[in-house]
Amino acid sequence: MSLTKNDQRLRRARQTRLRIATQRVARLTVYRSNLHIYASVISDDGEKVLASASTAEKEVREALWAAGKGGNASAATIVGKRIAEKARAAGIDSVAFDRAGYAFHGRVKALAEAAREAGLKF
Repeated sequence: MSLTKNDQRLRRARQTRLRIATQRVARLTVYRSNLHIYASVISDDGEKVLASASTAEKEVREALWAAGKGGNASAATIVGKRIAEKARAAGIDSVAFDRAGYAFHGRVKALAEAAREAGLKF
């Protein structure tokens, strides 16, 4: 039985989440679809979402109106800055980056770098 592409990604994500759970820090997790990118800061016990941002939010969509769709690196940069601002407002300045099995490339990398530049440490 061969795994589908999504099953392979979820297997990689599980391995990462197990490792992050031993660190006992909040995690910044990313989900990307064809049209949007979503980021959430989840508490160290994994039970509460402390902050979230995505290209589906009204303010972000208005900012993207000139820049284009939500499924590109410039949109991910906006979401990265926004999640860092929201996390810092919630009193979180250090997180573990959970890329959810995605390659650290393109939109995922753009989001991570924007969050780092906005003051989030990981």
